[in-house]
Amino acid sequence: LATDWHLTSWNISMTLETINYGILRTTSLGFDEAVEAVTAALAEEGFGILTEIDVQATLKKKLDIDRPKYIILGACNPNLANVVLNAEPWVGLLLPCNVVVQEIDGSTQIGFLDPEMIQSVTQNSTISDTACDAKDRLTRVANSIPE
Repeated sequence: LATDWHLTSWNISMTLETINYGILRTTSLGFDEAVEAVTAALAEEGFGILTEIDVQATLKKKLDIDRPKYIILGACNPNLANVVLNAEPWVGLLLPCNVVVQEIDGSTQIGFLDPEMIQSVTQNSTISDTACDAKDRLTRVANSIPE
């Protein structure tokens, strides 16, 4: 798939993993500590939390299913969101930038949506710089979380 958007200047540290649609970080922090740390680090980069979905509690309540702790944080940087919404009014279908904190195999992992997915899905090159900026910010957040 050819696109006309440029590569980002982001720097993934050696301790981060990537998947096709996100950046992953494993931390020694406990679950609650990780939620607090990522929320504080997001704030440092201009992101607030618009939504918080406790998937574990919801599935227990609705389906009586026990699963490990799993929370989805809907992170938003208002300035970046405004630029993208001006360029692509329906992009709200892809916002906010979700951050997942979950317990897996006795450890806590944090995943960040890759904002470049928004540009990739919309094919709107106007939002490329903003997507790169958001990715740089989220990568700094990921790198700031202790291993």
